[in-house]
Amino acid sequence: MAGSFDVWDYVVLVIVLAISAAIGVYYRLTGGQQKTTAEYLLADRSMPVMPVAFSLMASFMSAVTLLGVSMENYQYGTQFVVINLAYVLATPAAAYLILPVFYRLKTASVYEYLEARFGFATRLYASLAFSLQMILYMGIVLYAPALALEAVTGLNLVFSIIAVGVVCTFYATLGGMKAVLITDVFQSVLMFACIFAVIICAGIEAGGLAPIWETAREGGRLEFFNFSVDPTTRHTWFTQIIGGAATYLSIYGVNQTQVQRLLAVRSLRESAKSLWWSMPILIVLSLTTCFSGLCIYFYYQNCDPLLEGRINSRDQLLPLFVVDTMGHLPGMAGLFVSGIFSGSLSTISSAISSLAAVTLEDYIKPTLVWRKHGQLNDEKYAYYSKLLSVIYGTVCIGLAFLAGTLGGVLQASLSIFGIIGGPLLGLFTLGMYIKWANQKGALAGLTLSLAFSFWMGFGQPRPPIPTLPLNADSCPAHKLTHIEEIFVPQSILSNMEQKTTDQETDYFYLYRISYMWYSVLGFLITFLMGCLCSWIFERLHWDNNDRIYTDCTRTIIKCELFVPPVAKRLRHHQMPTVIITATSSEINNGSVTSSMEGTETPQLSKTIKDTLKQNEPERVQVKAVTNSTCDPDSGKGSMDVLSELGQDEIARTHL
Repeated sequence: MAGSFDVWDYVVLVIVLAISAAIGVYYRLTGGQQKTTAEYLLADRSMPVMPVAFSLMASFMSAVTLLGVSMENYQYGTQFVVINLAYVLATPAAAYLILPVFYRLKTASVYEYLEARFGFATRLYASLAFSLQMILYMGIVLYAPALALEAVTGLNLVFSIIAVGVVCTFYATLGGMKAVLITDVFQSVLMFACIFAVIICAGIEAGGLAPIWETAREGGRLEFFNFSVDPTTRHTWFTQIIGGAATYLSIYGVNQTQVQRLLAVRSLRESAKSLWWSMPILIVLSLTTCFSGLCIYFYYQNCDPLLEGRINSRDQLLPLFVVDTMGHLPGMAGLFVSGIFSGSLSTISSAISSLAAVTLEDYIKPTLVWRKHGQLNDEKYAYYSKLLSVIYGTVCIGLAFLAGTLGGVLQASLSIFGIIGGPLLGLFTLGMYIKWANQKGALAGLTLSLAFSFWMGFGQPRPPIPTLPLNADSCPAHKLTHIEEIFVPQSILSNMEQKTTDQETDYFYLYRISYMWYSVLGFLITFLMGCLCSWIFERLHWDNNDRIYTDCTRTIIKCELFVPPVAKRLRHHQMPTVIITATSSEINNGSVTSSMEGTETPQLSKTIKDTLKQNEPERVQVKAVTNSTCDPDSGKGSMDVLSELGQDEIARTHL
């Protein structure tokens, strides 16, 4: 265990926490005082671009990045850095395909889209999956800074978890989305300051950055061009670019936490700008954190701290390095730990806000309507949102104690987003691209995908992950007396090296697949099975998908539910309306009145054709107005309703 804080370190830590809390108090006492859900959950849709951009980065790339990515490059090499190319490729898809759909709906919960597209059951199912995903993730990112604090200060892990959770819940509950966004900016600056301090300190120690790079090359840490197509290889170009793009889209495209931030700006254009600006911010932090792992390797190249017994997990390497190299500088260790601490605060507060929004919009409001209590006033809903924030903060604290069983923080967090985020990405993609997809098909695809993903992600036993060579030649001899115990699996986390005679092929193939493929496989299963099942259910007349029709007698797609290219094509095929007012008897008697405008003549019954021929319209589309109405939830198709009315077929359009 490392040394402890001095007075100046504690002063810095307290100041950082006080600033974060003060921001929450400020936004509680100013503006609308967080009395409406629009202000509390969406910041009144009035935030500038850059705070949102920094918040997009800080919401997921905080303590997990600082601790996990540095450890990744120290222990496994630099192949992980290729994932930054995935961010470049996936950002346009998120900004110009997915984001416009959510922005047009202007709802606090992205899962309202699923109800509009498929039905309430799909909305509820996906919302439950998201809630599980974020609760597990909150536990990891709360555990990470507590682990760092334990490593450098000797503070009890239980106390650290409770302290971080309480402070985060306090300012997130008081200040709402505005406080979360502004605090994210402050915390992002601290994160960058910490990483640059590590690199500068290591450069001074090494006499420049070139010796650090050369040492990493000699130690086999530099690997950028692994083009293996073997799915069981942990990191390659294909796993990082394809798997990274799927993970990125599941987070920055359809995740409630990120979309909620993107909806907090004034316009769709500013929302897209925020997403574009977040990309270079994210990449710079990722690259510098990767290099910090090489800096740590340079410093400990001859005496690995885990082999020496100074730490219990290599996720503690970065804070240990700060204490060893900068601990003599007043307040530096405190500043660094504050950066990790603040990074996780931003992530947890973002998750708390999104979970509160989802629970309010997807559970509380529909329940009140179902129980016929009607809608409450907005101030009451804002109160419920704050109460939910407190509840989720408490749940987060409880689950943090289980996070240590999930392995290293980086792989654990990305695995969770792959296992649940991939299937959810497939569900939204199915709805936004496939016009004939229906609710039963979507539910079947999502269920199969989640079952497969959980089996693949949590199935046991799993093979140990091979690591690059580590050295203990320069460690004091008396500290290596228990070195053999370090290789016992029970003494270290599951993602660390283990001496074993087992061959990797002895393990079930599915359990050997790289965790970076989880999101891709989850996405594909949901999308492909959703398409297949939708087609089957439609053929069997089990789901006619009437939710995307606006009336009973023609196929009118709600174009705003699809990505812009698909929506544009659908609008091109949608035809202006000819209104024909008729009852069954009037149609049978040939007495029909009509008013016309339109595109081209559709297939019509003889009576309607004769009526239209008298007016000789150049472009025609027909909409029947009958003395009956069509219930979208009845499960009956257009022709079923017309048949019940005793009418002839009035019109059939083919899109």
